[in-house]
Amino acid sequence: MNKNKSRKVFGWVLLLITLGFFCLQMGSLFVQARYDASYVDDRLFYILNMVIVICLMLSIWLLLKPTKKITISFTIIFGLFVIANGILLVNRMEDTKNILSVSPDWQHVLSIKQDGQTKEAVYYRSYYGILARPKEQLPYAINDEYEVKWLAKDVAAFTYKATDESIQQFIATYGDRGSGTSYYYIGGQTHGVWQAKDTKVINNQEGISITHNGETEVFEWEHIEQFGTLAIVLKKDHEAAWTIALKENFEVHADASKKTVGNIVLYKASLEKSEPILLEYQGEYE
Repeated sequence: MNKNKSRKVFGWVLLLITLGFFCLQMGSLFVQARYDASYVDDRLFYILNMVIVICLMLSIWLLLKPTKKITISFTIIFGLFVIANGILLVNRMEDTKNILSVSPDWQHVLSIKQDGQTKEAVYYRSYYGILARPKEQLPYAINDEYEVKWLAKDVAAFTYKATDESIQQFIATYGDRGSGTSYYYIGGQTHGVWQAKDTKVINNQEGISITHNGETEVFEWEHIEQFGTLAIVLKKDHEAAWTIALKENFEVHADASKKTVGNIVLYKASLEKSEPILLEYQGEYE
């Protein structure tokens, strides 16, 4: 009796899962048609189709106890459906390359979709959980080599090699260090001297200089690009060189006379494994 009851309970649970995922799929199609939103990863659509079919098949077997002949027939039909979705999944992966990375606190998703033919890529912003809308196209096509690093819980650095062999960086930002109601310039907020063990950053009116391992690079303001309100990319010879991002503890002040509080992080634009450098404020530049 208990075994039969457990069988039915498990069957109903699988059926509810089937209905839940089916509603999610129908909802995603509606949202895509009306709001130009899709899954953060296109592969999810086909994977969920396969999960729906597998759960449905198991729930039918547990709840209805069909005859062996009917079970074999259902297995063949559902198996063909799963295989078909598997083929569509592989074809989709060839047409569109999905680059996905989740933030350390699981609150944000970096989603970039690259066209398999042109190599052009579009950054998608997550607005509805696992659904996202296209936000902007990356300025350079990707040559398949890339590195993703979260510099803060809401700042993701996407470093990639462009088709012209240059190194570029795109920074996805998902937060704010101020009130969230006004735009501010990171250059002005980080004015002064910042230091770590063997790294020094000087931010003044002329630009930003970075001294790392005994080598100094100077970047004028016209070669510095801001992303959102959390990060800037320093460029040299049309290539990304460094990224500076505001850590979670950084406090933005409208009044420049207030004391600078918090840390910034420096990250080298490289496809090799490198760790962000945490810098502390030392004072105004003299």
